[in-house]
Amino acid sequence: MWDKLKKVWQTLRKPSVHYSLGFLTLGGFVAGVIFWGGFNTALEATNQEAFCIGCHEMENNVYEELKTTIHFTNRSGVRATCPDCHVPHNWTDKIARKMQASKEVWGKVFGTINTREKFEAKRRELAEHEWARLKANDSLECRNCHNFDYMDFTRQSPRAAQMHSTSLANGEKTCIDCHKGIAHHLPDMSGVKGW
Repeated sequence: MWDKLKKVWQTLRKPSVHYSLGFLTLGGFVAGVIFWGGFNTALEATNQEAFCIGCHEMENNVYEELKTTIHFTNRSGVRATCPDCHVPHNWTDKIARKMQASKEVWGKVFGTINTREKFEAKRRELAEHEWARLKANDSLECRNCHNFDYMDFTRQSPRAAQMHSTSLANGEKTCIDCHKGIAHHLPDMSGVKGW
């Protein structure tokens, strides 16, 4: 056993061309920690409302709409920010969403939604992408704040209590199925079945 440890120690101390393997390993570890810290710092910086509304496309369109909703101002003082509704809280889900969102930067870079008219022309397409994403993940972002297990059906309207205790409880529907337009104006839905 001592011979094995001695060989490991000799390997770690043996110089490569200029540096020992131990130095390179330690240097790699330190570089990894610095990279990871920088990566997480950048990830969190892009997960702030100020970042989200940093471009006029968002600030002048959907952010203005959010300001008029219960998610922005309410009696309890709890406010949902852009990332609360559009970015999952779990790290792996957040990374997947960030990679998906990097594709959405296309609209900013190439000016496809840089005016109110262009934004309105694409609103339905953008909304449908977001609704499909929320449907696919069972409205995960909604459930970060609205926990179905703690809902008091006696304090809800009869219709809401009925829907929550049946369709939502049995998994037939998810939050976004009934709550489209909860924080932003709905696009023109004429010609869509069920509207």
